Amino acid sequence: MLRELHQELGIPDDYGFDGGPPTFTEAPELVEVGPNLVGRMQRLTPVAAERWTSMTSAATADSVMLLLVSGFRSIDYQARLIRKKINAGQSIEEILRVNAAPGFSEHHTGMAVDIATPGSRPLTEEFEDTEAFNWLGKNAERFGFSMTYPRDNPWGFIYEPWHWSIKD
Repeated sequence: MLRELHQELGIPDDYGFDGGPPTFTEAPELVEVGPNLVGRMQRLTPVAAERWTSMTSAATADSVMLLLVSGFRSIDYQARLIRKKINAGQSIEEILRVNAAPGFSEHHTGMAVDIATPGSRPLTEEFEDTEAFNWLGKNAERFGFSMTYPRDNPWGFIYEPWHWSIKD
């Protein structure tokens, strides 16, 4: 199924090899954690949901607001995101620097979140200049979260200061 989907989207056959991003399977169990910025209900694994809730509560206690942009994404949803960008005229090479191919997105695990905060455009590098990013840098680890895609990451993705995940 993934191979056919990749062929349909024009994803190179060697994608993910030679140090590319690892594959991820979809989470078997998810719970709702509330709506994202546009009102779409987001889901995470039970462990990630508990840690996300604890982390956002701790941030709020420190007067920092963490907003959920994206949690779990299915393989099909990831493919729809890529199709939308292709239909908007982006090349698959451009897209794959920003979005992982279906089957390769950490969001499939239900243990990754994209985070925003008021006063900063979501999913942009400017997030690194926010109090929320500073707070995450000092505190996220105690909740099990770490930033997955720092500058010059080994998978070739753009720098994503908004993308944090649990590795266990």
